[in-house]
Amino acid sequence: MALANAATAAAVSFHPLLSRPSCVLRIGRRLPPLLLRATSSAPDFNITFAEPAPSKKASSPATSAQPLVPWIVRGEDGKPRLSTSPPPEVLQAIALAEAEAKKAARKESLKGQKGAVAAATAAASSASVKAKERKAAPAGPPKFSKAARRFYNENIKETEPQRLAKVLAAAGVASRRTSEELIFQGKVTVNGSVCTSPQTKVDIAKDSIYVNGNRISKKLPPKLYFAVNKPKGYICSCGEESKSVVSLFSDYLKGWNKIQPGLPKPRLFTVGRLDVATTGLIIVTNDGNLITLGEFAQKLAHPSSNVKKEYVVTIDGAVHKKHLIAISEGTKIDGVMCVPDLVEPLAETDTRKTRLKIVVHEGRNHEVRELVQNAGLKVYALKRVRVGRFRLPADLGIGKFVELKQADIKALEGNN
Repeated sequence: MALANAATAAAVSFHPLLSRPSCVLRIGRRLPPLLLRATSSAPDFNITFAEPAPSKKASSPATSAQPLVPWIVRGEDGKPRLSTSPPPEVLQAIALAEAEAKKAARKESLKGQKGAVAAATAAASSASVKAKERKAAPAGPPKFSKAARRFYNENIKETEPQRLAKVLAAAGVASRRTSEELIFQGKVTVNGSVCTSPQTKVDIAKDSIYVNGNRISKKLPPKLYFAVNKPKGYICSCGEESKSVVSLFSDYLKGWNKIQPGLPKPRLFTVGRLDVATTGLIIVTNDGNLITLGEFAQKLAHPSSNVKKEYVVTIDGAVHKKHLIAISEGTKIDGVMCVPDLVEPLAETDTRKTRLKIVVHEGRNHEVRELVQNAGLKVYALKRVRVGRFRLPADLGIGKFVELKQADIKALEGNN
């Protein structure tokens, strides 16, 4: 019993947590307060602990050193001996092997990078090609150059079946509208049968076509283009009026059979119009094909074509700066504001009259006259001298005409 008490007192003295009265021992007994007070004067035990064993991970410098590998080398005297370092030949071979390994690894890395770049480039190229193909894919029928269309019209299209009304107009029977009226009236037969449909496709080289009992030639007249110096008082009409622009070709058409034997006479008409009092350049042709000259004719005649036309206006009286400014500002014609491209006074030969050069691109009816009259001036004479880049020849007399060449037709379509 005394030994147990002494051990308990020693344990309490050794561990400071056991000094509290409310502490409970591991054996499950609660110490009385008197015993706790008695143990406070017990002698202290001198307890020491041994030093911990060194960790296996920690090692001294001596134990961490690389083990010595003996190398047997041959000395200068030719006798073998032990050495702690490899011979120079071995070191050189190791260095070369390491260099080769690094070089091979670098090549593999570059090869992988090049493969990735090549794959990316190929993908980008494929995507670009596909995008170009989509962009280049025609949304509609292909567009051909003027030379290709001209060759097609002259060598291929003319031999293909065409509408009956168009064939009659090209053969010089009448205008297309009048030809349609003849067809509706039952005055046209095709291969012995009356045809009342202007849209009927016929081949003039193979089909037999009669109008009012007269057979149509199986050949068509060539395409003709003329520049005419229109006189004052003549009208731009396709009829048989005595003072029409086409009537200026009466002598030319009378000698047609001598010029072109075996071919029907061409039916001529004017491209665009000049009013009765206006003189100068007017184009006359027999080409009504909407693929070739039709586009050209629309360019010359329609206001939206923007083909420039130059006029020389003779003014009765003096022209001042305010008049030039008023003409340059333009005026409204049919609700559309028309502004000239150029207004420039010309050198005077008659002090009583003034001449102006006016260039317009609208080409609306009476446009130049309206511009001049809106400025408070009176037009004495008006003459057209240029269309596009084609200028009326200076030596072409009034009422005369000249046949145009292909270069002249191209000049008519262009602008300065």
